[in-house]
Amino acid sequence: LSYGSSSPALSNRQRFPTFFRTHPSATLHNPTRVQLFKKWGWTKIATIQQTTEVFTSTLDDLDQRVKEAGLEITFRQSFFSDPAAPVRNLKRQDARIIVGLFYETEARKVFCEVYKEKLYGKKYVWFLIGWYADNWFRIKDPAINCTEAEMAEAVEGHVTTEIVMLNPENTRSISNMTSQEFIEKLQKRLGKNPEETGGFQEAPLAYDAIWALALALNKTSQELVKKGLRLEDFNYNNKNITDEIYRALNSSAFEGVSGHVVFDASGSRMAWTLIEQLQGGVYKKIGYYDSTKDNLSWYNNDKWIGGSPPADYTKVITTFRFLSQKLFISVSVLASLGIVLAVVCLAFNIYNGHVRYIQNSQPYLNNMTAVGCTLALAAVFPLGLDGYHIGPGLFPFVCQARLWLLGLGFSLAYGSMFTKIWWVHTVFTKKDDKKDKRKARNPRGEGKIPGTKIPRGKFPGNSRGIHGLGGLLLGFEGLGFPLGSRCSFWDPIVLLGTWEFTKEEPKSDMDVSILPQLEHCSSTKMNTWLGIFYGFKGLLLLLGIFLAYETKSVSTEKINDHRAVGMAIYNVAV
Repeated sequence: LSYGSSSPALSNRQRFPTFFRTHPSATLHNPTRVQLFKKWGWTKIATIQQTTEVFTSTLDDLDQRVKEAGLEITFRQSFFSDPAAPVRNLKRQDARIIVGLFYETEARKVFCEVYKEKLYGKKYVWFLIGWYADNWFRIKDPAINCTEAEMAEAVEGHVTTEIVMLNPENTRSISNMTSQEFIEKLQKRLGKNPEETGGFQEAPLAYDAIWALALALNKTSQELVKKGLRLEDFNYNNKNITDEIYRALNSSAFEGVSGHVVFDASGSRMAWTLIEQLQGGVYKKIGYYDSTKDNLSWYNNDKWIGGSPPADYTKVITTFRFLSQKLFISVSVLASLGIVLAVVCLAFNIYNGHVRYIQNSQPYLNNMTAVGCTLALAAVFPLGLDGYHIGPGLFPFVCQARLWLLGLGFSLAYGSMFTKIWWVHTVFTKKDDKKDKRKARNPRGEGKIPGTKIPRGKFPGNSRGIHGLGGLLLGFEGLGFPLGSRCSFWDPIVLLGTWEFTKEEPKSDMDVSILPQLEHCSSTKMNTWLGIFYGFKGLLLLLGIFLAYETKSVSTEKINDHRAVGMAIYNVAV
């Protein structure tokens, strides 16, 4: 019969068939802990334990009970003598609700490291064993390098669960003493501060253990008389007397100074659990829990540094980043002005199409440029639309509008300019062997068009030819759009997801982390399509820059704006 053993292993009847204890098993704390987890809405629990059998078996039992309750132990750390690394791991893993299982001397080491890692405060709750001395964190310990004030700061607000070792009710026990009368008599016998006396808290259990044994022996004596035996005949080989003592202890039920004394089938005491919280450096009772009846008696005097129980993990708040409305309006106004200018240019070009100077600049290609610029500028509006303006259902249409307006606008505007510069380069840049042949046939340059090297009547730049070339190049440059059309059916561009940015800390003092996200149009093979289109358009840009550079010194009246076109191509490339 023991009054201070709490190891769950002692409940094994196969290993310890005749063992009883008035101190409940350490696993009796676990139903209380689970009840508190559920009360405060926590589902993610972390643990740190000293590597001993009693704490390992207790934690295994807690793990099983937590799973049965639909909760989870997310992180599990252990140490033998130095808790520094496990505490750092808990900090790194963002543990918030932490159950600590270790002896008092190790508890001081743990909380010295807790202070160093700042693993305390309003974001954290520690659950400890309640049988430490009330001033355990104030005791000077050469094994730690933290001050008393630092230790007090680190342990503030932690919760303890402890077996009720002293009857909280003022009722008389079988010894005709109340629990308070027992404590008063004990303190007079001790003659010193009870907090400095080892085993003081377990004294009621020891007292009741003696009463349990005495009552069991009395009952055994009465039963042995009926069989013609005596207690004095007991020896360790006498199974009959042993069985009688076992039955008498197993059926014990009386009121002791520690409360109602009764044993379960494994010989462990069944008792209430006291729940306390360290408030202002002093332990305050905040409730009791009776696991046999699943009854939680709550005083509603629990206090939290942050005003309420903390979250069991860092809550991530997703926020969408939207385009600045001032920027969107400003750019939209500029794009609108650009569209108006393009329409004016288009109307001017059409109205004055009969003027020779306009005809020499290839007005049809100029019209294409104006229409392309209009479409490209119009793409500003769908590009600026996001979740601030429209719902998810409209995003597929907006994504398609972005693709077609910007792509088609670029093809028309750049394609028409590319046609002009291609034509000028084709006409005026000849190979050296052809130049030599022309010089040999007409060494004096007679019969040439003024300002050119082209014979009269041989000018290839008639409107039909250049328009045919323009149509051919535009069709070639816009080759991506049949592909884009098929892409729209095979791999439609829709709002598939968001881009996530680095998590940010909120400006206010909140226990959350902000995850900025940006909505975007995408498809399952977006990188493939972008690679094809960017590669194709990029080659045309490079070729256009080359042709513009090659024809920068050419002068002709047939296309009188090709130098301005070359400068425009440079600007587009930039």
